[in-house]
Amino acid sequence: MYRLPDPTPERSVPGAPWWPLVMLNVEWVNDHAHEFDVFHLHFGFDAVPPAELQRIVAALHANGKPLVYTVHDLRNPHQTDPSIQDAALNVLIPAADQLITLTTGAAQQIKRRWGRDATVVPHPHVVPLEILDRPRPRHTTVTVGLHLKSMRTNMNPLPVLRTLLAEIRDRDMHLLIDVHPDVLTPGMPHHNHEVCDLLDHARDREDVRIHVHDFYTDDQLWDYLMGVDLSVLAYRFGTHSGWLEACYDLGTRVLAPSVGFYHQQHPGVLKFDWDDHGQPDAEQIAAALDGLASLPPWRTTRSERTRQRQDIAREHSRIYHAATAGRSS
Repeated sequence: MYRLPDPTPERSVPGAPWWPLVMLNVEWVNDHAHEFDVFHLHFGFDAVPPAELQRIVAALHANGKPLVYTVHDLRNPHQTDPSIQDAALNVLIPAADQLITLTTGAAQQIKRRWGRDATVVPHPHVVPLEILDRPRPRHTTVTVGLHLKSMRTNMNPLPVLRTLLAEIRDRDMHLLIDVHPDVLTPGMPHHNHEVCDLLDHARDREDVRIHVHDFYTDDQLWDYLMGVDLSVLAYRFGTHSGWLEACYDLGTRVLAPSVGFYHQQHPGVLKFDWDDHGQPDAEQIAAALDGLASLPPWRTTRSERTRQRQDIAREHSRIYHAATAGRSS
């Protein structure tokens, strides 16, 4: 099995973490159809209009090439309006020759909404295999981490942060708050004065640390996650989480809201609910903090993730063969 390299756009930005998919283009499909057998789509179609997606699918099928689509996001975490993602899914899911998703809950929703069966293939490891057996650093005080990043659209961190600040005060714990500089810089697109005010009030507390920094490199992110005992996800909507997978790789417990299917990715993900006013259930968060010290270790192993990766490869191979057989019949 061979995967074509991701082509670099003509006007790429050096060092950019993401660029529009060159392959997701009718002309590219027509010009390169002789080079591939299966077109497997995961992400990267946020800015592609549904009509253009329809043309791309038509070009694939006109060239006898099956589309395999892994449904990571039933709700796009970067878009406020869910109808944008729905319009794309309304093209891709009915047209795909084979569908994959990460959890049974997502597969059930796909079946209910589109009448299509999706094969459940769990998310593989995020952290490199050679790091998975690295010992976690020892520290005496439990550290809870909330990373605001750049205040992505699906995040609702302020109510969670206020709850954590109140709950941490009564416990032998530290709260580590990370945030990108653009959130604290006036004039930047993600600037948020409420975050600035709240962090200003929290700076003098001995049980709170605030870390302002640019995007972590992968190695910096692994070090960060291994330095916290509990990572709190303040997502108001979403489907699956790669961040959660990285935490499981490194042994960092996760507290996630009861939206999407985060809790189906791995047993043992801690849970809190949002109320109708966008406030987290403070009692559930308090219970999660109280019970944290008595929980068993929550971490994968290198051998477990290696076996899983082999299983995923075999399942993808089976799906690809089924897709090509169906397209050629």
